[in-house]
Amino acid sequence: MGDTIEKVSVIISKGSLDGIYPGLIMANGARAEGIETNLFFTFFGLDAINRKRHEHIKLASVGNPGLHMATWLGGFPGMASIMTHYMERHIESLDIPSIPEFIEMIADTGAGMYACKASVDLFRLEKDDFIDQVQDIITVGEFYERAAGGEIIFT
Repeated sequence: MGDTIEKVSVIISKGSLDGIYPGLIMANGARAEGIETNLFFTFFGLDAINRKRHEHIKLASVGNPGLHMATWLGGFPGMASIMTHYMERHIESLDIPSIPEFIEMIADTGAGMYACKASVDLFRLEKDDFIDQVQDIITVGEFYERAAGGEIIFT
């Protein structure tokens, strides 16, 4: 048997269902195993923790090879909403919580939740734009300090 993992830092950089859920699933699994966990939301991943957007995350339907459909079909008006609705129903049937519920659940286990300062500045956001579970807005250097000695997972 190899070494055990004691700490992980999960970077969430995409603002779609298929970009956010993998990171949340990895973070939740880590916490369930007793692994120290931090989540670092950057670029469009900030949508997952943005007060105005976190309840309205869509599935990326244009150019998403995982959907196995033509790119032009994904561009039809309403296609992202239809595919999002389908996925949300399927996710719910598997007892996987919504993104806001999942983040709250993970935060309640003691995981750290941080927003990337460079991305926050880029999109002209402030601490008040984020949900309460976000502990701080930190620089990449501060992220590396928190990640030191652990594994980094980029989703």
